[in-house]
Amino acid sequence: MKKGSIVIRNASEVVTCSGFKGKAGAQMQDLEVLKNASVIVEDGIITKITTDPIDLDYYQEKDFTVINAEGKCVLPGFVDSHTHFIFGGYREEEYNWRLNGVSYMDIMSRGGGIINSVKGTQMTSKEDLIQVGIKRLNSMTRFGVTTVEGKSGYGLDLETEIKQLEVMKELNKLHSLDIVTTFLGPHARPAAYKQDPDAFIDFMIEEVLPVVDQRGLAEFADIFCEENVFSIEQSRKFLNAAKKRGFNIKIHADEIFQLGGAELAAELGAISADHLLQASDRGIEAMKQAGVVATLLPCTAFSLKEHYARARYMIDQGLVVALATDFNPGSCFTESIALLIALATNQMGMTIEETITALTINGAAALDRADQIGSIDIGKKADLVIHEFPSYRFLPYHIGVSTVEKVIKNGVLILDNENNEPY
Repeated sequence: MKKGSIVIRNASEVVTCSGFKGKAGAQMQDLEVLKNASVIVEDGIITKITTDPIDLDYYQEKDFTVINAEGKCVLPGFVDSHTHFIFGGYREEEYNWRLNGVSYMDIMSRGGGIINSVKGTQMTSKEDLIQVGIKRLNSMTRFGVTTVEGKSGYGLDLETEIKQLEVMKELNKLHSLDIVTTFLGPHARPAAYKQDPDAFIDFMIEEVLPVVDQRGLAEFADIFCEENVFSIEQSRKFLNAAKKRGFNIKIHADEIFQLGGAELAAELGAISADHLLQASDRGIEAMKQAGVVATLLPCTAFSLKEHYARARYMIDQGLVVALATDFNPGSCFTESIALLIALATNQMGMTIEETITALTINGAAALDRADQIGSIDIGKKADLVIHEFPSYRFLPYHIGVSTVEKVIKNGVLILDNENNEPY
C-alpha cells in the first residue's frame, strides 16, 4: 500500500470542523457535518471531501488504503493543547489528601505539589522518561489525540528543564503523535529561591532561556502566574524576555486567585491563557479584543474540587475557547478526553458541538497551528479519527468511555481498535 494515501469511504458523518483559524463565540456551534461522505488523502494531505460516489477501482489501482466507514463518524484528530506529560514520580498520596479536604495551596505549603514532582523528575533518567513518555502517548492516541502540547517545569534548574525538553523532542521523532514543546521554567519557586522569586526569574531569563532558544528546544514559553507563585510583574518580565527571543507565549492565568493573568495575556498578545477559573469579566473582554485563546481545563477543576471556568459566559462573550486535559502528576492525573467531554457538556454548559470545536480547530489555534491541523479541510494534514458510532452525538452520550475505533496520523493508520491492531 502507498504510505500516507488513504480513502475513508461512505462515513455516516464526516464532521469537518472546517476552518483555518480559531472559531469564536457562536461560530463554535457550527461543525459543518457531511452525511454519507468520503475523504481522500494523498501523501498525508487531505485532497478531497465528497458526498458523491467515488471510483474505488481507481484508488485501489494506485495502492491507496481503503477503509469502509459505513455506520461510523469521522472527526479531526483531537488536539490536547495543554499537558505536562513528561515527569518522574507520582503524587497519589496528595490526591488522597485532597479527597479528605486539604486544598491545593495547603499541599504546596507542606512541601508537596509541583516541588514534589521536581524531585522525582530530577531523579529519573532521560531514557526512563522516554519509555514512560511513549506509554503515555500511546494512551492519548487511544482517546483520539493526534497532536499534544507538552510543558517542562518539573526541573526548575538548567539540567532538568533541558532534559524534559530534549525528551519531548526525541519523542516527537519516535512516536506517531506530533508533540509541541513549551518551556515552563517558572512553574514554582524552588527552595533556594523561596524568599527571592525575582532572582529566580532572572536566573530563568539569563541562564536557562538562552539555552532553550539556542538549542531550538521549545516553541512556546509559559509561566505560572499565581498568588504566592509568580506575580503579574514577574510574569510580564519573563514573558517579555521570551517574546524578544522569538518564543510564542502562553500563561497559566487566574487559576486559584483573580490576579489579573487574563488581562496580562491580552496585554502581551499571548497565543493562549489557560485555566482561567477566576478570570474577571474585564480580563475576558480584554482577551477577546486581543484574540487570545481561552484554554479551559475542566479535568483539573474536577480533580481539585473547584468551580469550573465560566465556559458558557466566555463563549457567549465571543471568545475562542479551547479545551485540554492538563495531564500532570498532581492536580490532574488523567489523559482522558472522554472524561473531559463529559465534564464540558454536563458541568460547564457547553454543547457537544462547542466541545468538539474546542478540542479540534480551537485546540489547534491554541498551538498556532489552525492553518495545518484541527479540521478536515483540503490541504491540511490528514489527522483523522473514526469513531465506532454513526454520529458525533454519541461522544457525550457514552459517558466517560472512548468511542475511538481508528486513528489516522498524516494519512497512516496508527491505531485500529476494531481489528485489535497495534501501533
